[in-house]
This record gives sequence, C-alpha cells and structure tokens, in this order.
Amino acid sequence: MKKINKMKSILSAIILTSTLLVGCGQETGTNEEVTTTNSSQVKEVEKVDQNEYKSFEIENNEQLLMFTEAPKRAVTLNQHVTEVMLALGLEEFMVGTAYLDDAVLPEFKEAYESIPVLSDRYPSQEVFLAEEPDFAYAGWGSAFREDNIGTVEQLKEFGVNAYLHESSSKVGPTIDDIYSDILNVARIFNVEERGAQLIASMEEELSKIQKNIPQITEKKKVFVFDSGDTAPFTVAQNFLNSLITLAGAENIFSEIDKNWAEVSWEEVVDRDPEVIIIVDYGETTAEEKKETLLRHPALEDVTGIKNENFIVIPLSAVAEGIRAPYALEILVNGLYK
Repeated sequence: MKKINKMKSILSAIILTSTLLVGCGQETGTNEEVTTTNSSQVKEVEKVDQNEYKSFEIENNEQLLMFTEAPKRAVTLNQHVTEVMLALGLEEFMVGTAYLDDAVLPEFKEAYESIPVLSDRYPSQEVFLAEEPDFAYAGWGSAFREDNIGTVEQLKEFGVNAYLHESSSKVGPTIDDIYSDILNVARIFNVEERGAQLIASMEEELSKIQKNIPQITEKKKVFVFDSGDTAPFTVAQNFLNSLITLAGAENIFSEIDKNWAEVSWEEVVDRDPEVIIIVDYGETTAEEKKETLLRHPALEDVTGIKNENFIVIPLSAVAEGIRAPYALEILVNGLYK
C-alpha cells in the first residue's frame, strides 16, 4: 500500500506541475487544451509522443510482461476492465471488446459503440487473433484459458501481451488494489497523468459518500445472496466485502478465506442478518431472487427477511473497477435509509 500511495503522490505532483505550466501559457510540445469532464471521467491531458516511451517490465500474476512501446491494438475482456480503458480515454487503441454484464456507463456509451464487439461472452482464439491484437486485458482469469482466447504463454507466442486485472484475481482485494491496476494500465499506455486523475476523482467521490455514513455503535449484519436453491452462493472476501466494510456494515461470512463461497441456509439463519444484498445479473432477475428468499421456509424468522430489508446491486458495480463510488453509494443509501 505504501508503494501505491507513493506512486499516486508522484503522479499527483506531475499533474499539478503540468496544470501550472498550462496556466502560465507555456507550451509543452503536443499539449492539447485541458478540459474538465464529469466526476466519473478524467480530464483530457496532453498526448504523449510515443518516442518518449520508456521500456519496462511488469510482473502480472506471476507472469513477466515486457513493454517497449504502448499497445496499439488492444482487446478487452470483461466489463470492468473495458470501463477502465474507456475511463482512461484509450478507446482509439481498442480493436475489440467482449463480455458485458450490463450496459456500459452512459458517459462511455459513444466511445464503446465505436469499438467492435467480438462476442457476447469470450471470443474464440480464432476470432480474437483475427483482429491482430498486441494486447489483451481481462478482468477474470477464465478469459485466458485454452478453450477461450488462450493461455498467457500461448498468447505470447502470437506476440500478444496479456494482462490480467490483479485486483480481480486475489483474495480480499481493496480499493488500493484497484488503483494499482489503473496505474499499471496507465503506465502500459503511457498515460500516467490520466491514471492519477482517474484515481483522484474516485477518491474524492468515495470520500464524499463516506461522510454521509452515520456514526453508529453497532454494525448492521449483512448477507449477500448471489444465487442458489439448496445452498446459497455468497460473498466471502471479494471486493463487495470491502465495500460493505467501507459502508460501516459487516458481512456475516467475511471470515471465509476465499472470494466467493457456498454456505448453508442453516448458517444464514444462525447468523441472523439484518440486511440482504441481492447481486443482480444473469437470466434470474433480482425480483425473482427476492421472491426465492421470501418464500424459503427456513428463512422466515431471519430479521432481514421479516423486515424485507433488501438492497439490490448490479454485478458490474461490485466488480473491481471504476464503479466503486457508485456501488458504495447504493450500499450506504440502502443501509441507512
């Protein structure tokens, strides 16, 4: 975390210096005018001459990736990493995308529609390679399987650097882990200033939301329902658990040492959650999931069920991406309404 904070401090200083220079009317090569966008986007910053690119190696999920120039033909796989790229203003370098959970954020709709959608889910390796990519950016490790676009090692043989979102591939990710991914991708594409500004925007929004959390002496107990009939599939230590903690509540299964877990209905009853969070995605609607819980005979005495105290949150919001402030706001509004 100290390393991340140091990197953010350095990048913030760079931004401040650049802003002062522009304000004084000094020219810096190929600078474009700096304009302000809304809170979920970053400011446009100067375009960096690719001749200034500094080669570097980066370790990514035990794989060593070498970059001698910024990628020019990137493909994103999974929504939360697609939105990271769009938030960094990198759509011009994207030759393909795949696997949305729901619609992209409205401010990215136009940019997203300019990028070819290769598949509703993961494309085959043949479809992927047809775009002649030099960079693959995946949110989940399942993208880099042999039966999808191929393993990281296989892709290297085709001249493709494959980056897996690290905050989505570790147990117990935090907001700083997401920031680390953003900084890595910004460095890969030589847009560090944009990365720093995106992080600053997210931090500002999160701080504003946290100020609205009331001071309480006892944390509300929360159960997350993803799916399941005979046994519920729930959140243990993934990023939604981190968001629940940021919101001042307690996930009743946070002690399980993995991101997702199958538990028993008896355990849910014993822990008696006051609030039920429903993860909304897929063919089963949130309302259908709610009805499943309300009709379950074993749950009738659970406090959150008796009071019908439900919070619905989309899967796209709780993945390890730029929607963290949006997700936290949903939780805070639901917990303290």
